[in-house]
Amino acid sequence: MEARSTPATLPRRLPRSSRPIGLGLVLLCLAGTLIIGFAAKAPCASGDWSDGRQYRLLCYTDIIPLLTTEQLAGGRLPFLDACTPVPDTRCDEYPVLTMYLMRVAGWISDTNYRGFFAANVTLLWLCAVVVAVSLYAMVGARALYLALAPTLLVYGTVNWDLFAVAFATAALLAFFGRRDILAGVLLGLGGSAKFYPLMLALPLIAQRLQDREPDGAIRLGWATAGSWVAVNIPFMIAAPSAWLTFFRFNSERCADFDSLWAIGWRHLHSGGGSACSETATINLASFGAFVLVIGAAWGARRHRYPDFSRWTLVFPLVAAFLLTSKVYSPQYGLWLLPLFALALPSLRGFVAFSLADLSVFVTRFWWFGHLDGLTGVEQWMFELAVVVRAAVLVACLVVWILRAPEMLPATPASAHREPEPA
Repeated sequence: MEARSTPATLPRRLPRSSRPIGLGLVLLCLAGTLIIGFAAKAPCASGDWSDGRQYRLLCYTDIIPLLTTEQLAGGRLPFLDACTPVPDTRCDEYPVLTMYLMRVAGWISDTNYRGFFAANVTLLWLCAVVVAVSLYAMVGARALYLALAPTLLVYGTVNWDLFAVAFATAALLAFFGRRDILAGVLLGLGGSAKFYPLMLALPLIAQRLQDREPDGAIRLGWATAGSWVAVNIPFMIAAPSAWLTFFRFNSERCADFDSLWAIGWRHLHSGGGSACSETATINLASFGAFVLVIGAAWGARRHRYPDFSRWTLVFPLVAAFLLTSKVYSPQYGLWLLPLFALALPSLRGFVAFSLADLSVFVTRFWWFGHLDGLTGVEQWMFELAVVVRAAVLVACLVVWILRAPEMLPATPASAHREPEPA
């Protein structure tokens, strides 16, 4: 049985005098990774992709096309101002806070491609710093799991997921600091930028219940729900149809190229057709598979270590979602980086995932280039990379189940801070 202090403890963190790696070095490594990532994306910043450079040079980023697609070149307010109808495109397809992060970037950049890209990169770099500092405050040198991650280098500015990752990681820091209301507020705000931070509330609430702190669980749950509602309800009331675009889009969209569902469909239905014809079925199957995977992981871990810290379920929860979802957008791997450092500090697992994720990145865009008439790779190579990455995630889940719990003292923040008043 795991030796566990009450309340919940952090992963192992060395005393300051024993830590050879300081925050400054972590931030220096982070800066190096971000700068290299920026240099890799810079050839695409002009918006002129007529020569297929986004595939040839692997510099693709959603930031460039979405300036136009989300109609941010003028003064339009997302959700509140109607989108001009454009065939085969959607507008306001992101959650509220992410849409307004884009809007802020548009306001401060004169809404040209280079300026818009630079403004978004600056905001996303700030988010990366928040993640790194929060991780360092919790697990010290393990913050290098983020700072040196190939996934951060290639995907950090592909989309706006670092915004949600910053909220989620700061929420975990608040949780371990016994600030349940703040943790809940941050999770709710993160859920208003991307859905996945809302999932993290469940393991954290379970941890408070395991620690026999039902008041803390209630505070965290209500704060999460309350902050999400506070951000979203004005748009739900003022522009319900526009606000629902994100939910409609994700329920109606086809299985993504990067998902096991799309690959499985293609190989099981060689006679033709498209997975898009079975979207409703795949939605249901995806949810069922997610429940089965996370239930199996929880049950197996609980059987092996009955008193394991419930907060560590954050890792299998996100990994199971990525494995079973019909959509695995390239940048979703960013969600896992802080969780490797916190809940599964296995260097081999982290390196294996990083290499597999990098192989998906390269083969994905080179395959797209091949479809566009450029020199690239065949579809089977991309699909093989996706399957290998899925196998690595399954292996990481197995490691999480089998890994012996660390014998941890209570951290200063956990041991000495009084619980928040209700």
